[in-house]
Amino acid sequence: MDALTASMALLRLEGIGPARYWQLLEHFPSSVEALYQFPQALLHKLPVRAQSQWREFSQKEACSELIAWVEEERARCAELGVELVCHCHSDYPPLLAEISRPPPILYVRGDKTALHRPQIAMVGARRATVAGLDNARAFAAELASAGFAITSGLALGVDAAAHRGALQGGGSTIAVLGSGVDCIYPRHNRTLAADMLSAGGTLVSELPIGTRAEAKNFPRRNRIISGLSMGVLLVEAALRSGSLITARLALEQNREVFAIPGSIHNPMARGCHHLIKEGATLVETSGDIASQLGGLLAVPTVTDTIAVERLPASQQLLIDALIGGPRSIEVLARDSGEGSGELMALLMQMELDGLVEQLPGGYQLTLKGSAYSQALSVVETAEDIE
Repeated sequence: MDALTASMALLRLEGIGPARYWQLLEHFPSSVEALYQFPQALLHKLPVRAQSQWREFSQKEACSELIAWVEEERARCAELGVELVCHCHSDYPPLLAEISRPPPILYVRGDKTALHRPQIAMVGARRATVAGLDNARAFAAELASAGFAITSGLALGVDAAAHRGALQGGGSTIAVLGSGVDCIYPRHNRTLAADMLSAGGTLVSELPIGTRAEAKNFPRRNRIISGLSMGVLLVEAALRSGSLITARLALEQNREVFAIPGSIHNPMARGCHHLIKEGATLVETSGDIASQLGGLLAVPTVTDTIAVERLPASQQLLIDALIGGPRSIEVLARDSGEGSGELMALLMQMELDGLVEQLPGGYQLTLKGSAYSQALSVVETAEDIE
């Protein structure tokens, strides 16, 4: 018997969740030995059905109802294209393995390798404001285009906007479900889930195939969202919300926590403001997240950037002018030498291309614009050396 089969059998016993599973693994070197040598003291604490299941297994082993269910579950996964990742496997996400009592088994539908990419979790209100949804899409698009996988929970509101933003940014996105990976919840997001899978995204759950969404599943899902990620960005949230719980879990897991501030008159900003008071990093642009993570975004190498497409000279002048930070229209006009009409046309085109963004009174580089500048600098240095 392999470790995956034994782990699935243990978790099939009613009353054995991740907490008791890990208690067993503290006393046994593997899930196989834990299953065969199940402590009688713990067995008596389990429901009667679980006791009956284990005793039948101890007599019939491979012919028992418990092992039959495991084999059927693995067959169902194979049929649906779902991969099973056990905590003892080398392809188990390393950051998730660091948290207290992580999911013993992950059901993964889609690109399994995405779980090993640098991830930023984005969470927030289901009934977010238009501005909140716009922020979620914009931050996700820029972070995804910069190399982060965007992780969220496929819920309505901010979650869905973050997943869509990642797709728009041409990057990877991961949805952690509070149901089986074959039971998309909410139904409204089934098309989004299909779009994610088509674009190379990933659906993840610790729950067996066929498990329907229930309220008790979502706190478990939230710990996976934060556990997979290097940091969690709270976009909008009320003071009492599941999103705020996810952010607090991230703090407990020693992850970075970011929050976007909002109007003091917006109740959906109060959760963010509360979190900032507790020590979360206030962010205004996606670049704030990249700088806080201290270089976890890989700096492009010469071989990665040789094919960088150079911008027109007029746009390059504006990129150079904005490298040091936000600049007013007047300063940009002075540095570029462009007339007001030509300058506004250039800035509008660069904004459409995702290179700059408008601020009150001026403009600044987006994460994409900063990445372009860095990549071009590497190429020019290489050319000077040659």
